[in-house]
Amino acid sequence: MKKGLFFGILGVFFVGLQPIIANARPQVLDPFIFAAMTCLIEAAIFFPLIFIERKVNNSKNETIELSAKENINLLAIWKKNLGFFIFIGIIFGVNQLLFFIGYGLAGAINGSLTQKTTVFFGILFGFLILKEKVTKLQIVFSIILFLGLILAITEGKFNFLNFNLDIILGVITLLFITCLWMFGHTITKPVLNKNEVTATQMVFLRNFISGILLFVTYFIFFPFENIFLLFNPINQLFYIMMGLIYGLGLFCWYKTLSYLDVSKATIILSPTPIVTAIFATMFLGELFTIFHFLGTLIVILSIIIIVKQKEKS
Repeated sequence: MKKGLFFGILGVFFVGLQPIIANARPQVLDPFIFAAMTCLIEAAIFFPLIFIERKVNNSKNETIELSAKENINLLAIWKKNLGFFIFIGIIFGVNQLLFFIGYGLAGAINGSLTQKTTVFFGILFGFLILKEKVTKLQIVFSIILFLGLILAITEGKFNFLNFNLDIILGVITLLFITCLWMFGHTITKPVLNKNEVTATQMVFLRNFISGILLFVTYFIFFPFENIFLLFNPINQLFYIMMGLIYGLGLFCWYKTLSYLDVSKATIILSPTPIVTAIFATMFLGELFTIFHFLGTLIVILSIIIIVKQKEKS
């Protein structure tokens, strides 16, 4: 329990920092190349973790031959699911690209709150794809969650017609990637349940494929001279830092899940918008209003009730 709480709190910090680094990066680093390098850095973080994980598992085996056989089986399983992994890589590659575009438009505080709608899309795809039950209370508090989000974003006016167009487009973009993110995780769940791939392997594969696809397609839209952006020390600092923070956030999430059930882990990580708001105010000059505060409280309360209902059902 204590270890789960420890990794959960660390996760809140790392996830809360992601929008700050995303919006603080040099403007010369466009979202496309920044997304590509972020994915590749994440893949580099999780690649050695695969071998550490397998070493721990194989330590229970008595012979080297058995370990070698398992490595061959691992490659065979990856090859068998290659089409699925490429599809997931495309989904999360698009997701990573739109992540930076959305936050650039919506701002760190509004963007972080918008991404808390993952709990709604989780129960939606759980119902549509995994045939999971949805209670009336979950539906009611999903509506309340969105009302809290609208309260925060519109600063209590509930009127999008006279609101900043960039913020609206950013929020819509982030709602789309949140939906896409949960869709990707939902269709991954059956593969994880069949033990054909571990969570660590899945994170490595999806990020490696996403990074390669983004990097290769980047030069279709941008001049090859932009390759020199990757050698600027300031640019390197930001995309390495983004990859590390994103990767460590994922690592803490999975470590939290290894000690706690999904519902408790989700509740522990629900206050990430508060962390984002603090750092966005300090480093990005964003204004955290009373409506952001009230909206955040409504969103967090809605998440807790929705997750608790999911746990009961």
